[in-house]
Amino acid sequence: MLWLKALHLIFMVTWFAGLFYLPRLYVYHAMSDDQISNERFKIMERKLFYGIMTPGMIITFIFGIWMLIDYAWAMYSSMGWLHAKLAVLALAVIYHYYCYRYLLDFKFDRNQRSHVFYRWFNEVPVLFLVLIIILAVVKPF
Repeated sequence: MLWLKALHLIFMVTWFAGLFYLPRLYVYHAMSDDQISNERFKIMERKLFYGIMTPGMIITFIFGIWMLIDYAWAMYSSMGWLHAKLAVLALAVIYHYYCYRYLLDFKFDRNQRSHVFYRWFNEVPVLFLVLIIILAVVKPF
């Protein structure tokens, strides 16, 4: 069970590293005004999203579901902290989806948002991470 937790955390960190860094790339991409930089950011964003973030998310889910099964879902299904954690996790998946949408906007040169928007957008996963860690470790309810 400890190996499952360790692997779950390793890939969660991988996923969240991407959730932190991709919007930061969007900040710089939105500020770029030359074609060379524009193309370079497209490559970096694509590789981060498809090569690190999305595999990290999928493997995090695999180990998380495995732990839910091993812990016997029925035993934990009445614990509020787990339901809250899963709700925050659902929000993180929605955020991941929006990262994908913005990736496509940049890919097809149709971004309409400013670097300021992406600076604020970049702060959102911090809230998710703080909530998920507190819920999983402290189990406040």
